[in-house]
Amino acid sequence: MILMDKYFDKSYREIIEEAASSSPTPGGGNVSAMVACMGNAMVSMVANLTSGKEKYAEYQSQVDALLEKSKSIMSRLEELAYADMQVFGKFMAAIKMPKETDEEKQARSAAMEEASKTATDVPMDIAATCVEIIELAVDLAAYGNKGAISDVGVGAYIAEASMEGALLSADINLGGIKDQEYVKNAVAKRDRLRQKAQELRTKAVEAVKERM
Repeated sequence: MILMDKYFDKSYREIIEEAASSSPTPGGGNVSAMVACMGNAMVSMVANLTSGKEKYAEYQSQVDALLEKSKSIMSRLEELAYADMQVFGKFMAAIKMPKETDEEKQARSAAMEEASKTATDVPMDIAATCVEIIELAVDLAAYGNKGAISDVGVGAYIAEASMEGALLSADINLGGIKDQEYVKNAVAKRDRLRQKAQELRTKAVEAVKERM
């Protein structure tokens, strides 16, 4: 994995300042991935507060599996955040391609189509990963440490919001894609992700509230 200036090693303040600046990156997909990391962290925190506690000993194997999954999700979100930044560069490179001859125009159009699809696929992957975080929240809400159980709900809410942000970042590219079969499939996937996330978040938050 190419670490773009080791972005996650920057200070929180630096990242916020760059996001607020006139620089096109980090953009919506990248920011959604980074925010999703915090939602994932909340779920992981409650799992860590559950792990090793005698009161929750019967759930230790589930906690261990959840923490391993959460760690994998965190790594994937970091990779996707970098990928989203790279996608923008690819799109801008396509826009700057020469378009004097018919051949150049065709090559430029093909490159822009490919870049637009990639710029849709990456935030879609971010959104799908956010749904995985909510799935973990549903699992943990049933047995996680009651002293911090509200943070499982926080994680679910943050993950859902991050998913919605990522989906918007995918949506903006669909209008420029000529392949209508691709667009149809992307829209269907978007709608499935949104419905699943809403159902899971409702389930997670309800379980959290029952144990508060």
